[in-house]
Amino acid sequence: MTTLDLNTMDPFEAAKLAAEHIARETGVEQHDVALVLGSGWGGAADLIGETTHTLDAATVPGFHAPAVVGHTGTIRSVLTSDGKRALVLGARTHFYERKGVRAVAHGVRTAAAAGCKTLVLTNGCGGLNENWKPGTPVLISDHINLTAASPLEGATFVDLTDLYSSRIRGLAREVDPTLEEGVYAQFTGPHYETPAEVQMAKIIGASLVGMSTALEAIAGRQAGMEVFGISLVTNLAAGISPEPLSHAEVLEAGQAAGPRISALLAQIIGKL
Repeated sequence: MTTLDLNTMDPFEAAKLAAEHIARETGVEQHDVALVLGSGWGGAADLIGETTHTLDAATVPGFHAPAVVGHTGTIRSVLTSDGKRALVLGARTHFYERKGVRAVAHGVRTAAAAGCKTLVLTNGCGGLNENWKPGTPVLISDHINLTAASPLEGATFVDLTDLYSSRIRGLAREVDPTLEEGVYAQFTGPHYETPAEVQMAKIIGASLVGMSTALEAIAGRQAGMEVFGISLVTNLAAGISPEPLSHAEVLEAGQAAGPRISALLAQIIGKL
């Protein structure tokens, strides 16, 4: 069974089925940490340890091939140097794909069902701070969800006060004391934000803008995982950048910064 209707099936039962499939295919009964690797971050998977199994995400119940150029379509089981198991999710479903919020949260919920206690979310994003040049990694301290959606359903009330782990941000600064942090605003996409929308985001407290992460982080908190988020500024946001925005620019910035930020993330993972 590789196809699930996430819109009609209980999302946690769907996640359980996907986790059981991953366990059967990899022979790994439980994973410890999940990584969602966005634009520019993919190289970290090769640095955190030995990849023992690679699955085509489209064969795992509820997952789809990636819709974004530059994203891998695999799920990898990695044995880290300290003996932990990392589940690397290279097939992120974005909200703008119109598959529903359950599909967006499915990877995170699958990781939780697979035993992961820690969730690492990465992305490429637009920066609102002119000092953050393309290629700058920024820790996520909080987010603003501008999607008008939530992965929580019904009368489910989850405290998000300390959603992004201050403990892991502290570990990250042990690796690189120069790391700054910011508030990430998730827009729906797939269009880039207008200059006016960027200014709105800045007024309400955002310093990073993008099209992922916030909904996944909420799902991670609901599942009881410790959540760590880190962004790669791939471009200055609209109205701040003097140049028109393009996905090619995002990919180029991610490729240029990839080896450096992947090594950074691998060192942070090594401290977990």
